[in-house]
Amino acid sequence: MHIVVIGAGVVGMTTAYFLHRAGHRVTVVDAGSGPGQATSMANGAQLSYSFVAPLADPAVLPKLPSWLLAQDAPLRFRPRLDPDQWRWSLAFLRACTRAKSRSTTRELLSLGMYSRLCVHELVRQENPDFDFSSSGKLLVYQDAGAYTHALAQRDYLAALGSEQRVMDTRACLDMEPALAGIGASIQGALYTPTEDAGDCQRLCTELERILRAAADPVRFHFNTRVTALRSERGRVVGVSTAAGELQADHYVLASGMGAPPLARQLGLNLRIYPLKGYSLTYALTPDSVAPNASISDIRRKVVYARLGRRLRVAGMVDIGTGGSAVDPRRVQSLERDVAQFFPDLNPAGPPEAWAGLRPARPDGKPLIGATPYRNLWLNTGHGGLGFTLAAGSARMLTDLMQGRSPAVDAAAFALA
Repeated sequence: MHIVVIGAGVVGMTTAYFLHRAGHRVTVVDAGSGPGQATSMANGAQLSYSFVAPLADPAVLPKLPSWLLAQDAPLRFRPRLDPDQWRWSLAFLRACTRAKSRSTTRELLSLGMYSRLCVHELVRQENPDFDFSSSGKLLVYQDAGAYTHALAQRDYLAALGSEQRVMDTRACLDMEPALAGIGASIQGALYTPTEDAGDCQRLCTELERILRAAADPVRFHFNTRVTALRSERGRVVGVSTAAGELQADHYVLASGMGAPPLARQLGLNLRIYPLKGYSLTYALTPDSVAPNASISDIRRKVVYARLGRRLRVAGMVDIGTGGSAVDPRRVQSLERDVAQFFPDLNPAGPPEAWAGLRPARPDGKPLIGATPYRNLWLNTGHGGLGFTLAAGSARMLTDLMQGRSPAVDAAAFALA
């Protein structure tokens, strides 16, 4: 089959990779100047297969008032005269039940563990250069109540196959001496050895290199914005771009925040809304005191990932702030978090700041699979888990498009 993949972020590029490996002719089209230029550019860099619990959780509800009012809160909401924002927000609140959160966590964990297998297979077969490491992930707790809650959640995740080791303060500091600056406030930690880290944007460029060098190379159309999906009699018959129309046997919407307006033209509501996130990238020197494992500061909802001689720091959720422009106040808040968590970091200089829009669905689950249009498929809405779930999602979609039963329950991610 000839398949057009719309979107060249990590979800679109892994989709192109697995479809091509299955023997299909693939064309990738994207508005950016190259792969991974939007949400995949400078994300949190963690491949957190076991830590996929959705933002929609009952534990979030008591925190919302303080988060929504504080300027430096991990989650910031700015109301707008936007019906989509309010519909999404109400659906998010409805998803904040214990039963729904646990069901979603179970489904995302299944996809996450499958994605880990797919990532490791890709790394073995292609050896892409993207600062990949398998050093595990350490969740650090400075609040006793939050740590107690996490231990209860650990038992639930363990029943689903997730390995998390309980660590006291001494063991935590032995593993990561870089945490010595906050050692007195650490209540405990959980360590998961199965987690990875890597540079998402570099993986996208490596996949482009691999796919261009193939015997039957994938075609790429960059700087090419898709403006419309043209349909007839329940099928998509072409995609309109400023450079002309592209036609294929099948089409995949994998363009993150670019997917909802295109789907809306066909009467499909994907219920995706942008959640802005921020990151800082620090250059390190031999004297820098930086962690080796991926670390999550649970109190401030900030993640840290080592990328060779760089440290990626990511956090924040802005709802309703519009666009991907960097808010200096949010960057300053994130810099303060870094200074407090790693007071001895000693980087080479000021960090490079970035902001991106995570395409999120209210319940936290992406859309993967068929649509009412016979040859239009979805692989979008991954929120903050795009890097983590991309490979598994792409492999799953490839199986569905070929009429095979995927390794993960497809019904959990189907368009309702």
